[in-house]
Amino acid sequence: MNELINWLPPGLNVLPRYAAAIALGLLMGLERERNPAALAGLRTFALTALFGTLAAHLAAISTQPWLIAIGLLLTGGMMIAAYMRPVADRDDPGTTTVAALLLCYGLGVLIWFNEIQLAVMLAIATTTLLYFKPELRGISERLSRKDLLSILQFALLSLIILPLLPDRNYGPYGALNPYQIWWVVVLIVGVGLAGYAALRGAGKRGVIVVGLLGGLVSSTATTLAFSRHARRDEAMARIAVIVIVLANLVVLVRLGVLAAIIAPTIVSSLYPILAGGLVVGGIGAWYGFRRLDPHGAMPELAVTNPTELRTALGFAALYAIILLVSAWLSDVVGNRALYAVALVSGLTDIDPISLSSLRLFNLGKVPSFNVINIIVLALLANLAFKSILTISLGGWAKMHHVAAGMGAVALGLILAWLIIAGF
Repeated sequence: MNELINWLPPGLNVLPRYAAAIALGLLMGLERERNPAALAGLRTFALTALFGTLAAHLAAISTQPWLIAIGLLLTGGMMIAAYMRPVADRDDPGTTTVAALLLCYGLGVLIWFNEIQLAVMLAIATTTLLYFKPELRGISERLSRKDLLSILQFALLSLIILPLLPDRNYGPYGALNPYQIWWVVVLIVGVGLAGYAALRGAGKRGVIVVGLLGGLVSSTATTLAFSRHARRDEAMARIAVIVIVLANLVVLVRLGVLAAIIAPTIVSSLYPILAGGLVVGGIGAWYGFRRLDPHGAMPELAVTNPTELRTALGFAALYAIILLVSAWLSDVVGNRALYAVALVSGLTDIDPISLSSLRLFNLGKVPSFNVINIIVLALLANLAFKSILTISLGGWAKMHHVAAGMGAVALGLILAWLIIAGF
């Protein structure tokens, strides 16, 4: 682009900007051209983007920025007047097209100010929204009141509460940072909400889908639900085994993603261990899936909405307590004392102890070797607890295969852990 501008004679070096405006308008107008009810198509959108660039050019030359606002008013007034004229067989109110044209004008202005990459990205995003109207409408129609409440609650947690919290270290050892604690809450809730939404859309479409998404939302809820299903229904036993093992394999992936976000410098040591559990456990899950009856019935997995404020506050409080206790134990007793905390807290939930140890690693209070040991011990305790849980709920005869699958995951973790440690 710069070479082309330098090649052009003086006075014409702005032509590439006008060309970019025309191309951008043609892109947006291409979708509207396919809509018979729209009164604006290829030429109108291209001219509107060109008009936006011209208005910004004139405003810059004359040092009269109000010319840009006048151009915007003229564009909006033109389209509103066009849609006010009665036309037979037109049921489109035209608000979407008017909004798209106004945006197109604004993108033309952006191009004049050399924000070409941003303008192109916004144009592609706008065209995508225009094109996928039926799909977006279908999604909105399928959303229940509870789903909308979940979205609003997540917006409250992430866009209102989070920005208001101070990003400073408080308390003993400087371990409590309100912003960082709530950011972890938003991260966990966001991952759970994504899985919750995907699970709602997937429904009963397959063992693999339910296992993967169930693990993303809550591996504990998945383990409990399918253990009970297996106890009541003989045909569900094999399906329950696959779903539970898959859900707990996803825990490893989920933990790896969270670690990469919170403490990226530790992933080179953590990932090989998680990969060991995934590989060995994945082989066991694949073997079980090969023996699965493809016609088995799939029960619906009911999980709790992860965005509930009470749930989020409970996780924040637990995370803060474990963070503070871990920092205290590390300072007073030593890092080895954290292993006991990992074994106890990891029985029911690995997130608080794992994420708190990663936070302490970032603060320089716990070395990477101890953090890896804490996470592995929490995972092993969690796998052991869930194995006992499934057998107690579903019975040994039906659920001992789950214990074998969990044992395969644990074996992979231990082998990789020993290899990394140099034993």
